[in-house]
Amino acid sequence: MKRSRRIDWPACAAALASAIPRERLDLGVRAWADLPSHGRQTWGVAVSGGADSIALLLLIWAHWPKQRRRLRVLHFDHGLRGRASADDARFCRRVAAALGVKFVMSKWVRPRGAAAPSEAAARLARLSFLQVHARAIWFAHHQDDVAETLLMRLARGSGTGGMSAPRAIQLHGDRSTHLRPLLGLRKHELTAALTAAGASWREDHTNGRPDYFRNRIRHAVLPAWVEAAQRDAVAGAARTRELLAEDDAALEAWMERIAPISSRVHLLLGRLRGVPRAVWRRALHRWLLRAPRPVDVSRAAFDALLAAAERGRPTRHSLGSQLFAVLRGGRLEFALGKSGSKIHRRVN
Repeated sequence: MKRSRRIDWPACAAALASAIPRERLDLGVRAWADLPSHGRQTWGVAVSGGADSIALLLLIWAHWPKQRRRLRVLHFDHGLRGRASADDARFCRRVAAALGVKFVMSKWVRPRGAAAPSEAAARLARLSFLQVHARAIWFAHHQDDVAETLLMRLARGSGTGGMSAPRAIQLHGDRSTHLRPLLGLRKHELTAALTAAGASWREDHTNGRPDYFRNRIRHAVLPAWVEAAQRDAVAGAARTRELLAEDDAALEAWMERIAPISSRVHLLLGRLRGVPRAVWRRALHRWLLRAPRPVDVSRAAFDALLAAAERGRPTRHSLGSQLFAVLRGGRLEFALGKSGSKIHRRVN
């Protein structure tokens, strides 16, 4: 762990910005940040205290000086590392104070007797905190993160939406915009530039343990994959993510143009005739997200429902919790209970 020392953080930011000029940051994110309307928003920077997030904070502070009074350092303590977590928070607070940036933190307090949190639960708790304090949220994901995520999503059988994550600009519903300007940079570039600039950061020792899937990918799988490829496989993964993001956007635009979901939340199968199966799959997934109750459908059950929808024959499929998908009259409808009574619900 690097020891904290007295550091001239504004000077570090200037040196880092010289080593990593604006042109190295994602083009789309730069264009977004330079729009006058976005400059009037509060920008929240997710800062853990690690090298990546410290580099992100310093680069934003240096490259967008007019935005400094609207910057917020957002630190979330998962409460999993005892004194080390408290030291992380104090370190982030000191960096924010040295830069003249407001510091906001929250600590996750789990109910007594609760099991150790999953990765998904931890992400959700942190995201909820971030969204409370800013609509524009900056994250320090870099090229190595892209490769790790790609390998993780491959193992889970993800489609283009999952495989194209993390995106440089991501709209998270109507609540926030997520910005990732460092996707073109490698981890070792960031740490080398920080060291040369005289900065320090905090090391999380749990990142080296095999408790979480991402850690196992990072330390066991990714190095072996890069060695086997005998080329810059991480850059290749980043390029794949970009291409998949383009494909995903094209499929999304196609489905929006077809508009197969009615105001009564019926999936109108006639509008999907003649389109590729990828569009059918996307439309069915989008329809299930609008269900009046939580849907419990396995991958095999989803594929069976998709095949039934493509055939267009009357059928009825369980979605769990006494909720059914009923195909009749050329459309899929939600129905409740054993009787399969229809649900009529309008959406805006």
